[in-house]
Amino acid sequence: MIYTITFNPALDYVVETKELKIGEINRSQKEHILAGGKGINVSIVLKTLGIQSTALGFVAGFVGDEIERNVKKYGINTDFIKLENGNSRINVKIATIAEETAINGKGPNVEETDIQALYQKLEKIENGDILVLSGSIPEGISQDCYQNICKKVKEKDIKMIVDATGELLTKTLPYQPFLIKPNQEELGEIFNCKISNQEEAVKYAKKLQQKGAKNVLVSMGSQGAILLDENGYTYKRKAFTIGERKNTVGAGDSMVAGFIAGYELFHNYKQALKMGMVTATATANSMFLATKEEIDKLWKERS
Repeated sequence: MIYTITFNPALDYVVETKELKIGEINRSQKEHILAGGKGINVSIVLKTLGIQSTALGFVAGFVGDEIERNVKKYGINTDFIKLENGNSRINVKIATIAEETAINGKGPNVEETDIQALYQKLEKIENGDILVLSGSIPEGISQDCYQNICKKVKEKDIKMIVDATGELLTKTLPYQPFLIKPNQEELGEIFNCKISNQEEAVKYAKKLQQKGAKNVLVSMGSQGAILLDENGYTYKRKAFTIGERKNTVGAGDSMVAGFIAGYELFHNYKQALKMGMVTATATANSMFLATKEEIDKLWKERS
């Protein structure tokens, strides 16, 4: 089984309008309500690829109920912890022809007792399972959070996948995560430098590998992606050519889901990287997350 954890999920209220006039009444042309959060995105794209997962995390109030309903709508298993107080986030995204403006909610407080409840749920994870830790954490939770989860499951033969920034990511490295996926900017932030090309990305990805990560996947936007695998091989992929980019949200999560699916299907890192690139590009070509039709089309074009 694959488990994804989203610490601070949200309900994304997306409004499409021709233009946004500050200080005036604006009329929407289309509206969409979607469950959001990096772990949830991974679960949704995995389901699109025909792979089941269980979504874990914290939800609160009537917004949390709607998040769970939206996730279940895809046929995804959920095992969220329901917080006693507050409401899960509502993120408002206003999309015009020229740009997108977002206001992200703060979200509820997660108490230590809630963290302990999550640890109890992690006890059900079995050898051979995959656990995906992705995204930010709410205010008040220690930056050791992902590290502590790694400690809890370190005796089990599971594959840990971490897609996070800064200390959230680096503190998991001693536990030898199966895969980490910083993007180009995040990789530079870890080493306090600017990553300009794939060669530089490889150089610094090797440093993360030396610190414990088995496989390092770096997404680089228009420059494609690089993968350093645990067998000592380096793979470089140029970005796929696409038409007008429709979506900039969720491509990284789609790449993680695609990599997992590719590895599960082919047990081959080169094919896993290709599937990751395909799903990330499919999301960029879609209004929201990747569709099965777009994934299949891109996969055939690159076969």
